[in-house]
Amino acid sequence: MAHRSEQDSQAAGRGALLAVCSAALALPLAFSAGAVVVPSLQLGQGASPLALAWVTNAFMLIFGGLLLAAGALADRLGRRRVFLAGTAGFAAATACVCLAPDLLWLDIARGLQGIAAAAALASGTAALAQAWQGPGRARAFALLGTTFGAGLALGPLLAGVLLHVAGWRGVFASSGVLALLACLLGARMLRESHGDRVRLDVAGMLVFSLMLASLTLALLRLGERGMGAPQVQIAFGACVLLAFLFAWIERRQATPLLDLSLFSQRAFVGVQLLPVATCFGYVVLLVVLPLQLLGVHRQGTGIVGLQMLALSAPLLVLPLLAARWAQRWGSTRLCALGLLVCALGLWGLSRHAAAPVPMQWIPQLLLIGAGAALPWGLMDGLSVSVVPVQRAGMAAGMFGTVRVAGEGIALAAVTALLAGLIGRHLPSAGPQAIASASMYLVTGDLDTARAGLPHATVAELQQASGEALATLLRVLSVLTLVCAALLQLLLGRSEVLHETSAERA
Repeated sequence: MAHRSEQDSQAAGRGALLAVCSAALALPLAFSAGAVVVPSLQLGQGASPLALAWVTNAFMLIFGGLLLAAGALADRLGRRRVFLAGTAGFAAATACVCLAPDLLWLDIARGLQGIAAAAALASGTAALAQAWQGPGRARAFALLGTTFGAGLALGPLLAGVLLHVAGWRGVFASSGVLALLACLLGARMLRESHGDRVRLDVAGMLVFSLMLASLTLALLRLGERGMGAPQVQIAFGACVLLAFLFAWIERRQATPLLDLSLFSQRAFVGVQLLPVATCFGYVVLLVVLPLQLLGVHRQGTGIVGLQMLALSAPLLVLPLLAARWAQRWGSTRLCALGLLVCALGLWGLSRHAAAPVPMQWIPQLLLIGAGAALPWGLMDGLSVSVVPVQRAGMAAGMFGTVRVAGEGIALAAVTALLAGLIGRHLPSAGPQAIASASMYLVTGDLDTARAGLPHATVAELQQASGEALATLLRVLSVLTLVCAALLQLLLGRSEVLHETSAERA
């Protein structure tokens, strides 16, 4: 009888894994594929780069901003129930995206996608933590990380193919189909589970979301207008004030959206560094590099696809292997090693960025992808292993917020930095013309950038963009290296982390 019960439990765990991984493939696909598709919308919409940026940021901001709330809601209402609502809602919102008649309605529909995505990811991760225990949990989360990485990595490749076959609407539709599959699988295979049923912190949810929105707005305006612009300074100031207000609210809540005492735990803080490092060291490249190679340097889609495959391929294999290697060498050591390899690849790539040659890029892209893949397979499991399982929803929500909001914020920050760096290398012109041309080059629109700077040649614009990209890659390399050092400092010896994980499992 006990053997039968164990078999049922294992079958339920596998079913939960299949359903959650299906959603984990759809949600990042909506980000990475959607971000690459954005420039093609300009043909029909005639919008500025800043207006088009909100097609991505409307999704990422709401997705990241609501993950904490979604985690708390899943613990209270039931993780299966929230997961089904999230995946079904995502499929419905995707249909609205595909039917959007103009840019405004497209942004609204992308925001609805973000709401549903937050519900699906936070509840699915918490359900997975409940369904798997012990060493099996590490393997399950390694597969979840691999799937999430595959969605991010394959997005630009899939977008390139579907754009020619079905247009930009077909690209967005692909993630909706996968979400609908996840909903059907979840309805059949996912068991209901609950966490601590607490009162929802509505004030905390609202302030936290506004804080992320103001930060992203500040970074987007920074790239277009510079730090001296009043709009940028006001947005940054609002972000700081909202951060203090959020901390004040949470300290006075009996059941806070985020227990700030978690940040007194070194392991919890260290785990949050992992998605930050992979955002800056890997995720932003999935969007920035195709735009530069295809739009600015005019490389063919096949050549660019091969280079992006070199960047993406390690994430399809290494995360699962990392879960096994961690049992021998330790999670902390393996994650830090991966970030060091990623930083080395970024620095090596910077040496060839000014004049990109595929055969020089591919080895460095493989290094970057391999380095990012090592922590990728471990960080989802670590995010819930450093807290009791009853708080898995909050932990998953916080980790997911850092990952998803980090992707949107990192992309906005990198866009602003790259635009500023390009502006320094462009031929002399008026400040507004330089800023406008820089933003168009960031989005891969070489023709419009040249129209704004009629005295600049194509070669000069390509050289300016390439040199700016080289500097950006060196900055990203240093950031990744710093994250590796802080990770080792905060998490300490890997054996200690394993003991803690085993005890709480």
